[in-house]
Amino acid sequence: MQFIIFILVYPFIWLISILPFPLLYLFSDFVCILVYNVFGYRKKVVRDNIAMTLPHLSAKERLNIEKKFYRYMCDMFLEMIKTMSISQKEMEKRFVFTNLDLYLDMEKKGKSIALLCAHYASYEWAVSMNYHITFEGYGIYKKINNKYFDKLVKDIRSKFKATLLSTRETIPTIEKNYKTNHLGVYGFASDQSPQATKANHWSRFMGIEVPVHTGGEMLAKRFDMNVIFLKNKRVKRGYYEATFELMVDNPKEVPNYDISDDFLRRVEKQILEAPEFYLWTHKRWKHRKK
Repeated sequence: MQFIIFILVYPFIWLISILPFPLLYLFSDFVCILVYNVFGYRKKVVRDNIAMTLPHLSAKERLNIEKKFYRYMCDMFLEMIKTMSISQKEMEKRFVFTNLDLYLDMEKKGKSIALLCAHYASYEWAVSMNYHITFEGYGIYKKINNKYFDKLVKDIRSKFKATLLSTRETIPTIEKNYKTNHLGVYGFASDQSPQATKANHWSRFMGIEVPVHTGGEMLAKRFDMNVIFLKNKRVKRGYYEATFELMVDNPKEVPNYDISDDFLRRVEKQILEAPEFYLWTHKRWKHRKK
């Protein structure tokens, strides 16, 4: 059944991927009407999240963010599909790293790197950094149930010289690389909600106390990795900038959870600057202290 679903859906995905960008965004506008106006995909989740975290805004302002978010979300989803066929030249034009020298200087220190980022502003296209780096790039992801789509995602990432690690593969791979001195950069999108029962740390995020993913910090401490933050920004439709920010180059000397808390403050700053580009459909605040 998984294969049948794949062969039925794949031609449609491929056709979308070869659309010129003007047609891609025209199609995105149509998809947005369906997703937002017709089906109302997760509209209650999005509306509740925005109301909880941006209470200082008026109802009209929050509704405007909501509408802008759905348009961005549809763009982002189709841009992910476009990744299948986009050329390196086109990608480098549309996703620009503003200070790649900061990252390259971190490589010269001879330690692996933990890269923390948020689900914000085409975080998927950040994989293109692998065009410019020396270290092997790893992305931590949640495995897709359909093994054929899972392989497709891995194949797309390998086009950008990136290796995907499922959550189960992460620690064994990092440990093996550490023992063999194989240097890598490991991408952690750490802004989503962990299971409350497994949470080691709670902190305030957008004014609400929630459980926090601390895996990126703890692995950086355990395997002595430098830690950097990748701040993404949407410049205009289809164009993005990414900026590296040094967080800490000796994590073992930092008190536990300070790195995770610092990460949340940086994500908050992103959200407050342009909230429409955050992934509001995730139930980030489903576990919270009253």
